[in-house]
Amino acid sequence: MREKQSLNDNPQNIDTKINFSSNSFKKYFVNTSWLFTEKIFRLLLSFIVTVLVIRYLGPEEFGLLSYAISFYGLFSAFSILGLESITIRELVKNPNRKDELLGSVFLLRLVGGGVTIIIIGLTLYLSNETPSTSLLIIIVSTSVIFQSFNVIDYYFRAEVKAKYSVYVQSSSVIITSLIKLLLVILKAPLIYFAGVFSAEFVFAAIGFIFVYNRFDLKISIGKFRTDLARKLLKDSWPLILSSVMVSIYAKVDQVMIKNILNTEQVGYYASAVKLCEAWYFIPIALTNSLFPAIVNAKQVSKEFYNNRMQKLYDILAWMAIAIAVPISFFSKEIINIIFGIEFQSGAIVLAIYIWGGVAVFLGVASNQYLINENFTKLSFLRTFIGMIINVGLNFLLIPIYGIIGAAIATLISYSIATISLIFSKRSFHQVAMILKSIFFITLLQYLLNPWQSRLGKK
Repeated sequence: MREKQSLNDNPQNIDTKINFSSNSFKKYFVNTSWLFTEKIFRLLLSFIVTVLVIRYLGPEEFGLLSYAISFYGLFSAFSILGLESITIRELVKNPNRKDELLGSVFLLRLVGGGVTIIIIGLTLYLSNETPSTSLLIIIVSTSVIFQSFNVIDYYFRAEVKAKYSVYVQSSSVIITSLIKLLLVILKAPLIYFAGVFSAEFVFAAIGFIFVYNRFDLKISIGKFRTDLARKLLKDSWPLILSSVMVSIYAKVDQVMIKNILNTEQVGYYASAVKLCEAWYFIPIALTNSLFPAIVNAKQVSKEFYNNRMQKLYDILAWMAIAIAVPISFFSKEIINIIFGIEFQSGAIVLAIYIWGGVAVFLGVASNQYLINENFTKLSFLRTFIGMIINVGLNFLLIPIYGIIGAAIATLISYSIATISLIFSKRSFHQVAMILKSIFFITLLQYLLNPWQSRLGKK
């Protein structure tokens, strides 16, 4: 206790450099390694299987499947209720209340899933969708019920025990990937592929329950606490709205392309988007793993806290740019090799859309700051700004430039949403940190420091 007080009183005594030999570094490195190993494995396996599925279905049927998933995605945030990071934060702060927290969040997510399916059903009833397309959307949407068991994943992430989530998610991916391959071999109709989308979450739910029980732990709805649920929703409601906005401006482009153009154009666009979004596991895995460390850093000192945030921004910005440059230059060759000449129309989309990853990587990182500071309203505000710009630009650009216009709209809206934190005094300094990362200012400082030290000694 005295040591912690001493650190807080004298923040200048804190060594903000990464100590590779420390137990803390090893703990988070191992946890992050598990997440990255699992994500890379899932990426490679899903990538190979997805390529085979896309080649089998072709632009039109793959476009229809992507449209069904995107339509469901517009409403999926209602099932999550913005509780993911809030729950992890509370589990880190109050581990003794894990049963009440998980029981309450589980019931909230079950109710949210049921409400989501009802809203989707009513929307389809009032729309002009064909019965076959509506059936695809409903099948995909049933996955929200089984995603309620992801609360167990929250527990493992809060405890920095990611390997157990890895076991579960990897197993479900392997099973569903094998099923997809079998469907391709058997030349199955499109509706079966929609079923497999939901089946992945069924297998994951079974796995999470099995692993959690191995720890002699159980999630009980009987542990639900009204006062706790009310408190969680009070903190998360801006995140609920924010997640709805994210869902809209992440999925609305494909929905609008289908309604303004056709399902074939959705297929070209979605194939390119698949290649871009495949990289988004990197910021999610890193921030999910390091979030407990960032929460703890704030309790030590402001300097230590900001230093960890800057390092997170640096790593993610440099990774995103390193990915975007080669893919942008060789987009045509990549599309031809992976999907075939039939999907060549998606090459320009790929070259443009991939740069949106820079904003996504940094946006995921800055969102951890907003959650930790409980600036959830700011999170909602910037997402709302991004959504309005995205929807408006899609309406304007898709009729003129087609799917290229949709890619431009996404790039602009993602970028503006990320740096819109500049409009608040409470988060202004985070934008400065983000810009330092994008323009490699901190990297130059790292490189120049040894030279400056030598000149100083001379």
